[in-house]
Amino acid sequence: MDNDRKIRVRFAPAPTGFLHIGGARTALFNYLFARRHQGTFVLRIEDTDADKSKPGFEKDILENLQWLGIFWDEGPTPISQKDIGDYGPYRQSERGDIYKKHIKKLLTEDKAYYCFCSLEELKNMREYQISAGRQAPRYSGKCRTMSKKEARKKLAQGEQAIIRFKVSSQQIKFKDLIRQNLEFDTDLIGDFSLAKVRGKRILPLYNFAAVCDDFEMKISHVIRGEDHLPNTPKQILLQQALNFPQPEYCHLPLILGTDKSKLSKRSGAKPLICYKKEGYLAEALINFIALLGWHPKIEKEIFSLSFLIKEFSLEKAQKSGAIFNVKKLDFLNGFYIRQKSLSRLTELCVPYLIRAGLIEPVSDLKDSNFNKENLIQPYKIPAIKESLSLERLQKIIALYHKRLKKLSEIVELIDFFFKERLDYNKDLLRWKTVMTDKELKNLLKKLIKILLKIKDIDWTRSNLEKILITQAEKLSIQFGAGDRGYLLWPLRIALTGKESSAPPFSIAEILGKKKTLKRIEQAIEKF
Repeated sequence: MDNDRKIRVRFAPAPTGFLHIGGARTALFNYLFARRHQGTFVLRIEDTDADKSKPGFEKDILENLQWLGIFWDEGPTPISQKDIGDYGPYRQSERGDIYKKHIKKLLTEDKAYYCFCSLEELKNMREYQISAGRQAPRYSGKCRTMSKKEARKKLAQGEQAIIRFKVSSQQIKFKDLIRQNLEFDTDLIGDFSLAKVRGKRILPLYNFAAVCDDFEMKISHVIRGEDHLPNTPKQILLQQALNFPQPEYCHLPLILGTDKSKLSKRSGAKPLICYKKEGYLAEALINFIALLGWHPKIEKEIFSLSFLIKEFSLEKAQKSGAIFNVKKLDFLNGFYIRQKSLSRLTELCVPYLIRAGLIEPVSDLKDSNFNKENLIQPYKIPAIKESLSLERLQKIIALYHKRLKKLSEIVELIDFFFKERLDYNKDLLRWKTVMTDKELKNLLKKLIKILLKIKDIDWTRSNLEKILITQAEKLSIQFGAGDRGYLLWPLRIALTGKESSAPPFSIAEILGKKKTLKRIEQAIEKF
């Protein structure tokens, strides 16, 4: 590598699907490498497959990269706007003239040729070679010796063709920045396809288009997944034939499930947008993805994007597969959630509560007509036809600030606050199975008597806790078990309908005296 050559890397996704974890990791590692070395990060959209490429997928890729904080120095913007950078266009579908120029050079220099073999012929060739014991089937070379005159005649007659590259027998050697010295035998490759010919149109295929674009965009380092390793010798052959400089190559390890098999939908291989919708934070995903195949010099797991830029180096990337452990992702996400201020966490949780139908906005918080009155009561609760102040909503969410692993969990954790009546089996109220229905009913009635004695002014979490624990200890002696649960467990269930929740004293304080008593009465009705 020429030391004077500037660092230029690229992330080149095909818009044939949503951005997933593997693609996000490739983008992140390229971004970090560029930032670490004051280089340029290029985003290139490889949309030569017109049938599978969709604008919606491209939009998803661009939006999710920006959501993660991975911003490109050069690349596409929405189609209506001008691309960023001097080496565009950055969509392969708009670079046809560039590919024609280089394919013409290969054809003129007799380094490529037209192949007119049908799909059926190619299939039969492959099956024959497999049956003969060839482990790596390749093109037989049937059209390689066809004269240019005959090829032109077939093209003039409208026959469909592909353009193949002539591969000579040799050993391709290169140094991978992770795997070090690698060697490939071109006899296992054969003459591979460069482009499809459809009338006067030349439709470039992946390896050819990528090589042309890497040259034209002056890419210095190609950092990509290990699954692209078989493409590298083909691309090096093309670089040699076109007299292009060879970039440095770095192939990142595969991402594996916890069982060390290839990542599947069951083990985490789903679009990034799914993680976003489930309530994973961008900073948690960045932190998690960075550790998929890379290890820092220091022993810690929490990394901000700015810290990663300072610490990142490809020398610390691993060769072996990276394990996708969703429990670790949950741990990191929970950590970042706990770092959020209560006001910010509330803002992040509100969309989930609205989608679940638990609350409705009184008006748009961003509306220029938003006033102080709406700020006090910006939401309403449809199920019980009540208004909900922002302050009260924050108190509710605060109960679970330290428990949340992802934002979507907030719905199930706090839904009981927004219901008129809770639906649960009466047996859930029973702390010990030996308690009879009569004993439990009397216990709930006693609980009401205790709470009725508490004045409205004294209805605070600390006071409720003091009074109820004292009464719970007295009752535990009565039951002869020394167990506060005889009183506090049915109180928790009556208020929430859940086996696990925030402390009942905190819940009762937010519900208020009237609603707390009403929920205990509803529990008694079950008997």
